[in-house]
Amino acid sequence: MDRADVIIFGGGLAGLTLASALDSSGISAIVVDPADPVGRSTRAFDGRTTAISSSSMRMLETIGVTDHLPAAGCPIRTIQVADGLQPGGLSFDPDDDEPLGVMHENRHLRTALQARAEAGRNLWLLWKSAPQTVDRGPHGVVVSLEDGRRLSAPILAAVDGRNSPTREAAGIPIARWKYDHMAVVSTLRHERPHGNIAYEIFYPGGPFALLPMTDDDKGHRSAIVWSVPVDDAAGWMSLSDEQFAVEAQAAMGGFLGKTELAAPRSTYPLGFHHAARITDQRLALVGDAAHAIHPIAGQGLNLGLRDVAALAQVLVEGSRLGLDLGDKQLLDRYQRWRSLDALSVAFATDSLTRVYAIPGKTASAVRRFGMGMIDRLSPLKNRLMSEARGTSGELPLLLRGLPI
Repeated sequence: MDRADVIIFGGGLAGLTLASALDSSGISAIVVDPADPVGRSTRAFDGRTTAISSSSMRMLETIGVTDHLPAAGCPIRTIQVADGLQPGGLSFDPDDDEPLGVMHENRHLRTALQARAEAGRNLWLLWKSAPQTVDRGPHGVVVSLEDGRRLSAPILAAVDGRNSPTREAAGIPIARWKYDHMAVVSTLRHERPHGNIAYEIFYPGGPFALLPMTDDDKGHRSAIVWSVPVDDAAGWMSLSDEQFAVEAQAAMGGFLGKTELAAPRSTYPLGFHHAARITDQRLALVGDAAHAIHPIAGQGLNLGLRDVAALAQVLVEGSRLGLDLGDKQLLDRYQRWRSLDALSVAFATDSLTRVYAIPGKTASAVRRFGMGMIDRLSPLKNRLMSEARGTSGELPLLLRGLPI
């Protein structure tokens, strides 16, 4: 039987970050994932980009992930929010040098995380492996894999996605609903430089996010996440690349000049879920297994990385005290630490989605008035910038850029 301090189900972005965070403090972990890692770091597998908040970037640097990035990300220096193309928007433009976040292509993040995990002294990566049985007993966790191998650890971390079979097997209730929108995702090439500005433009049909990317040898690029009504999604996907680029250029008011598509489009449904609790006997839920939110504020992965930082600190500090890593008091600390923040972010993004979906000129005028007020109220505006950076609340050490 193979033993480790932690068994991690899920070798995605959050799962490998947790493994690397534990490894950096000498905690051993076994990562179990049914996927074949070959080909997962290509644009064809995942052409999306992710805004990594500044606090998440501090953690990735501290645990050695950024040393393996194949390309530099694009800093987000300013976030501009607008109600359509009307005046009276909101601009987040911090005074210090730290960016609000950094845009990275998912394939580059996967490459870096996999390389960091493979270099870990205390990590075992079991790809193309799936659990057959899981026994979370009073004295430990025993996992039997489909290939006959057996694993044991004091605690199991479920980082196995929004449809987490581990969460379902534990009988943890979940609040879940679908939005009547699909996200259309792609990369645009445009005539004028983006100036490291991220734009969130709200339309009655759904928000249009334009996120700065690094230039390539063909020119300036930005990623888009365009929320469109479910009934219209097939129509948007059926447009030619040229037709879609014209529509995207119109949606952004043409302020970046002539636009063309730089990557294939993909689409995925938008939904929300939030687990009633994120712990059970010798079990911790992390990332999408615990919660998933609307991408309106770009906080989905960052919310999961905050889970990672908190759980890693709880386990490392528990280990130093000589505690059983599956001890209920450690799991209760993780639950308390993450529950309020996760619920607050989930509530805020869901409310924002619903408020900006209200049609009509009156609703638009009220929203623009509100954004104008926030723009003039420095304390509130600074609080919102802290939320975007992921620096609000009681920050785990890794999110402050400090080793555990």
